Amino acid sequence: MTVLDILNERGFIEKTTHGQELEDHFEAGEAFCYIGFDPTAPSLHVGSLVPIMSLAHMQRNGHRPIALVGGGTGLVGDPSGKTEMRQLMTVETAEQNAAGIKRQLSRYINFSAGNAQMVNNADWLVGLEYIPFLRDIGRHFSVNRMIKAESYRARLESEEGLNFIEFNYMLLQAYDFLKLFDDFGCRVQMGGSDQWGNIVAGIELIRRIRQKETYGITFPLVTTSGGAKMGKTAKGAIWLDSERTSPYEYYQYWVNTDDRDVKRFLCLFTFLPIEEILEVENLKDAELNSAKAVLAYEATRLCHGEEEAEKAFNAAGSVFGTKTIPKSILPSSLVPRGSQQKRVESSVPSSTIQESDLVDGIPAFKLYQQVGLAASASAARRLIEQGGAYINGQRIETTDYMITLNDAASDGIMLRAGKKKYYKIIISRSNSC
Repeated sequence: MTVLDILNERGFIEKTTHGQELEDHFEAGEAFCYIGFDPTAPSLHVGSLVPIMSLAHMQRNGHRPIALVGGGTGLVGDPSGKTEMRQLMTVETAEQNAAGIKRQLSRYINFSAGNAQMVNNADWLVGLEYIPFLRDIGRHFSVNRMIKAESYRARLESEEGLNFIEFNYMLLQAYDFLKLFDDFGCRVQMGGSDQWGNIVAGIELIRRIRQKETYGITFPLVTTSGGAKMGKTAKGAIWLDSERTSPYEYYQYWVNTDDRDVKRFLCLFTFLPIEEILEVENLKDAELNSAKAVLAYEATRLCHGEEEAEKAFNAAGSVFGTKTIPKSILPSSLVPRGSQQKRVESSVPSSTIQESDLVDGIPAFKLYQQVGLAASASAARRLIEQGGAYINGQRIETTDYMITLNDAASDGIMLRAGKKKYYKIIISRSNSC
């Protein structure tokens, strides 16, 4: 089975160029393949996981991934999938964001000993001379063909239109492919479905200049069964950076997966054997919830490491009830089972307050706002009025409720907003002499 068979079986591939030639290229031996990552933020988010995981599968099957951070193209802005021009970044911001992305990619891909390459296209794009670039590269591009590309066509039809600086993006991405072909012999570029036009442009540029065939693979846009974009929640994006999205919150995102998405997400976002994943189709109720816990654990382990994944798994057990995962469900998973499980809450968001602060009491709505369970005092009041605020599992009945020491259990106070959002108040008790 080739890596293309694996990617197809797990749902990664939407479209490819040169069908049989691409298969032959991978069967011939070690192949270089690359994906570009836009440094629009210092962290990638869950929506980037399909390309990241595809590179990891390439490496696991004997090929050499190249992760290209777009420090140069990021200064221009990719018009793909946008109805208006992206805000231009400074060189300094692009460099800082690129450094953060490099750290995150290293969790999924082994860059040691030349097993993979990490490159930044700022290294060759920022110093380009405009006139030589137009003569050597620009002359191979037809404007008539370019404006037919989906990324350009959608922008041309929008109210804002297409800015000239963005119009150059396709040329720069095609030049990236040429550069990686020359430096590494890279013949495969992969990317999201919105990158098809840019990928084909690079293939055509290499054919014209080097008279060699190169290939492209695109991935489908992954959405939830409810139609939501991957990695988007009411609170915003689910980031891969633990400072932006804690490992516990990351775990909770995955454990709350819709029943209809569990098998598909296990295929895309874990490395568990496909034979075990297919068995998930037969699971229902508690067993399906166990499969969700495995998905959440494995996704968190890949992103944040085994220790943080175990903390998040156990913290969820302490809040929602300990979940025993049968050995028969996805047996290759490293998720804690049976005697391995512990009841800890260290990954639940928390803060400490002094015992003296609770003597006179703190209004519940103020505390909910302070810890971030509500965006404002009025939002906290509405939450209480609607019956969505709880203290240690007991619903708060009135908006003027005062939280005092009487609400404290031996291990503190557990606040809850709605069904899923928890916050632990740890009480610092003064010692009497």
